[in-house]
Amino acid sequence: MHNISYILLWKYPYFLSKFISIVDKNKNICYNGYMDIVYKNNCVYLKNANDFDLTHTFDCGQCFRFNKIYNNTYFGIAFGKPLEIEQTEDCIILHNTSKDDFENVWRSFLDLDCNYGCIKKRLTENDNVMSEAVRCGAGIRILKQDTWETIISFIISASNNIPRIKGIIERLCESFGEAVEYKGKTYFSFPSAQRIDSLSLEELSVIRAGFRDKYIKAAAEAVVSGKLNIDELNKMSTPEAKKALMSIKGIGNKVSDCILLFGLSRADSFPVDVWIKRIMEICYFQSEQPIKTISEFAEKKFGKLGGYAQQYLFFYARENKLGTDK
Repeated sequence: MHNISYILLWKYPYFLSKFISIVDKNKNICYNGYMDIVYKNNCVYLKNANDFDLTHTFDCGQCFRFNKIYNNTYFGIAFGKPLEIEQTEDCIILHNTSKDDFENVWRSFLDLDCNYGCIKKRLTENDNVMSEAVRCGAGIRILKQDTWETIISFIISASNNIPRIKGIIERLCESFGEAVEYKGKTYFSFPSAQRIDSLSLEELSVIRAGFRDKYIKAAAEAVVSGKLNIDELNKMSTPEAKKALMSIKGIGNKVSDCILLFGLSRADSFPVDVWIKRIMEICYFQSEQPIKTISEFAEKKFGKLGGYAQQYLFFYARENKLGTDK
């Protein structure tokens, strides 16, 4: 069993955790091979949560609606639901979370059925650069986000910085989303494509997205009209989905790769932004290179794990300010 499990873990990191999952109904505990999941007092406790750090995960540029509210605790809205999540010394706690919400929303969102230890082992084998990057961002998990939300979020991200991206998205949600109550406060869900499509550009201007307003509106129109079918995107190959996304105004090469990775769970996607370009040039090429060369190199080197490699490299480059005057 152990030899078979090791082979499965090496080749199919998602498979093994599902393969050996056991639910103890009497103790209300789920063992997924490397993490104990305990349901107690309307909270979910993830014990032995290796390869999971909230700061690494929520501050690595992949999502924009989760913020640190105090030490080791983040709060955000995803799929129209609030989540307060805390990291202690020995576990991660999802507060005010039912078992149903955890199983139907947060387990997938947090990518808990993927064994990141295996992924990191494969990426760092004979690669000192990746070894350093993985050590720096060892707790990163790639969130499985709503496709529509990632389409708009990364359209907004173009030629922008994270604080401003977050501000625009929050204004979009507060202005046009549905109210979500949590602990006596009102938050807002991400507005649907239908809601945004119903707006004029003048109405949309309240979010202060600048030239991106027309691209946000164009994406909503494409989804509502069926020109961009999100269900069909999920069935397409990565190149086909990329082509479909790039048919929408405002979605270029980098933005489409981000949507593929963060909104469609295409781990073979390797978005190249300024930070990735710098670290790849410094650590792998020792010279300036066009984005196409970097993308082709990454595809060959990292293959189906390219998205994971990208997140470790992005976090490492940004944390160490590679290619900038520190």
